[in-house]
Amino acid sequence: MDTRHLQYILTIAQKQNMTKAAEELYISQSSLSQYLAKLEQELGVPLFERTRNRMLLTPSGKLYVEAAQKVLDIEKNLRQNIHSLNNRSHITLGLTSQLCLRMLTSIIPGFKEAFPDATLEITEANVNTLTHMIQEETIDCAVMAVHDTSAFPEDQVDILGVEEILLAVPKKHPYCKKNPGDTVPWKDLDEELGKDNFLICKKGSTLREVTDQIFKAIHLDPSTMCETNSIITTRAMVAMGIGITFIGKSCMEAENKIHYYRLGPPVTRRFALIRRKNWVMHTPETTLCEEIRKYFKRKTVKALMR
Repeated sequence: MDTRHLQYILTIAQKQNMTKAAEELYISQSSLSQYLAKLEQELGVPLFERTRNRMLLTPSGKLYVEAAQKVLDIEKNLRQNIHSLNNRSHITLGLTSQLCLRMLTSIIPGFKEAFPDATLEITEANVNTLTHMIQEETIDCAVMAVHDTSAFPEDQVDILGVEEILLAVPKKHPYCKKNPGDTVPWKDLDEELGKDNFLICKKGSTLREVTDQIFKAIHLDPSTMCETNSIITTRAMVAMGIGITFIGKSCMEAENKIHYYRLGPPVTRRFALIRRKNWVMHTPETTLCEEIRKYFKRKTVKALMR
C-alpha cells in the first residue's frame, strides 16, 4: 500500500511551509509543489491558503487531512495485525539424523519464547522421503544429512556443515588390539572385518548410501547384516559387541565401550537446510532458519576444537 502522497499533505499541514515539509520528507521542494498543484487541480479546490509566511488549511484541506490521517491509521493497524498474524505461523519441518533432532531440542525453547503462537510440525523421515516432500511442497523445509544436493536448485539449499563418517567397533573386538590407532584403511574392512556383523541403516538414508559405496569400492559382500534406522539402537548394539557400524561423528557416544575409527581415505556427509520453492517466509520462518544456521555454526566450531 503506497500512502506516501497522503503523508505529503499531512507534512505540509504540520510544517505550514513548503520548504520545511520538503526537507522533512527528503524530496525536492519543486516535486512537492508540483504534486500539491496536481492534486488541487484534480480535486477542483485549493487545500491550502497561501500567505506570505505560512500555508494554512482551507476547509477542504481540513477534510482531506482528516481523511488522510484515518487512512494512515488504518494502514498502521493493518500492518500490525498482519505482523501479529505472521507470528502465528505454521511451519512444517523435516528432519533426518540424530544431530538434527538434538538441534531442534536446542533451539525450540528460545523460538517458542519469541513466537509463542507459532506452530512447528515435525516430520522425521529418510532423505528420499523428505526430498520428495520438499519437491512436492508438502513441507516447508528440511534439515538433512545428505551426500548430494543436486536434486534441488542452489537457491533452495544452505550447506550447514560437513561431518566425517566413522567406523564404530566394540572395544573388546580383536581388531582394536591389532589396530589401536584412530584410522582404519578401507582394505581392512574386507580383510580384517569382512566376516563381522555389519549394522547398517535401511535404504534411503545418507549413511546407507555411503555404506553401499564403500562396500562396492572394496568389493565387500558382508556375510551378516542387520538393518535399522535407529542410531541409538545401532550404537547400543555395537557397545554390546553385537556388530560394527558406520556412524556420523556427531553421534559418537559410549567411547568407553566403542572404538571410533576414521576411514582412510576419509568419507564425509553434509548437513543442509533445504527450503521448498514457493515458501513465503515471515519473521518466525526467517528466525527459525537463522537459529538453525547458528546452531550448526557453533557445532562446526566445536568440532574444529576437538
